[in-house]
Amino acid sequence: MPTYEYQCQSCKKIFTVVMSISEYEKGKVKCPKCGKGRVKQQITEFMVQTSKKS
Repeated sequence: MPTYEYQCQSCKKIFTVVMSISEYEKGKVKCPKCGKGRVKQQITEFMVQTSKKS
């Protein structure tokens, strides 16, 4: 499942959420610290891991 990083606009906590794409599309993310829904998604780096077959 994809990992998304958010920052709460109320308490400024940065947190990571692992959720499916369908959950992400609903957009109902709340801050785990203060419980408010005023969150902004952060731009993060990602890494693709592939398997090599010899």
